[in-house]
Amino acid sequence: MAAHYDVAIVGAGIIGLATAREILQRRPGARLAVLDKESDIALHQSGHNSGVIHSGIYYTPGSLKAKACVEGGALLYRYCEERGIHFERCGKVVVATSEEELPRLEELHRRGLANGVPGLEMIGPDRLHELEPHLVGVRALWSPNTGIVNYREVALAYARDVQTAGGEILTRHELIGWHRDEEATVLETTGGEISAIAVIACAGLHADRVAALTGAPATPRIVPFRGDYYMLRPERRGLVRSLIYPVPDPAFPFLGVHFTRTVGGEVWLGPNAVLAFAREGYRRTDVVPRDLLEAVAYRGFRRLAAKYWRTGLAEMWRDVSKAAFLASGRVFVPELQLDDLLPGPSGVRAQALAPDGSLVDDFVVDRAGGVLHVRNAPSPAATASLAIGAMIADAFEQGTR
Repeated sequence: MAAHYDVAIVGAGIIGLATAREILQRRPGARLAVLDKESDIALHQSGHNSGVIHSGIYYTPGSLKAKACVEGGALLYRYCEERGIHFERCGKVVVATSEEELPRLEELHRRGLANGVPGLEMIGPDRLHELEPHLVGVRALWSPNTGIVNYREVALAYARDVQTAGGEILTRHELIGWHRDEEATVLETTGGEISAIAVIACAGLHADRVAALTGAPATPRIVPFRGDYYMLRPERRGLVRSLIYPVPDPAFPFLGVHFTRTVGGEVWLGPNAVLAFAREGYRRTDVVPRDLLEAVAYRGFRRLAAKYWRTGLAEMWRDVSKAAFLASGRVFVPELQLDDLLPGPSGVRAQALAPDGSLVDDFVVDRAGGVLHVRNAPSPAATASLAIGAMIADAFEQGTR
């Protein structure tokens, strides 16, 4: 016999947990369960990221990303202070290394101001040298409100909030089917049947598959991109004081290789961006034929690859060449040497792609098949998790009126 709940949330990543927390705050006493196929929570995107608390300078003014990032970042800082979760407002410099990059840097400044990002400042070489003595650049955008945190710790805190409010977290419950009865949606899982009046899917890397399983449109499709990092050896961490980012390259839809400090004291260089051969493929050798075939057969990916093939080849070369990775870092920190780089972690980004090959840039939340689907929630979703949780809860309440 199926266990019955008022609300079931598929996916125990940071977005699913933030959503569950928000709903329970609004509806005390609601019977709510968060389901996940893994043996623990936050094991994928929520636990495989660089830990940056973004300030909101990259996103189109007026977009959901812009609003959620600025609002969510402020909420997250306050939450971490209240819960005693360690974070650092270490700041970030976005560095132009040539005069040609200055118009794009100025556009970032304009976007940041329009989005209400606090403390933004355009700085020259002297001020840049004060902030980062080992860094070279002609000009930079300084964002003092950018920070770092361990998002797995944040997700664990959200989970405790959910359980304290009476919610349940059901691991080892992979969704394998569903059907409707007269009163509820029945989710067929590897841990048994779950019946719920309302269902919300926050399935991350498998968002499109969960959507298709419940009868929703197959697009936008998720294509996984792996990003690898190197770490600076401990005695060379002093080369970097804050976060160092390049000016985004319009020829490629990712931010490019950058330096990231972590709350654990490490300094990471990366990531690259290459097609992952498995949706949970954190190593080059991880291959799931179904995942790979789905990606390369998808018209949207083929169009993306055709448009960015030169940059894509450069990313693939950097994936196998430590020297190429080093060269990307030495553009900013010339003192960097090959033996300064140690193998680091990796992550997989669940990137939604439209059939025309364009990246779905904004968050996508829609209702189909009787389920509220979070179809696209890439970076800065972790930063914005509390704000996104509130947005999803708003959409949930609108659908239950």
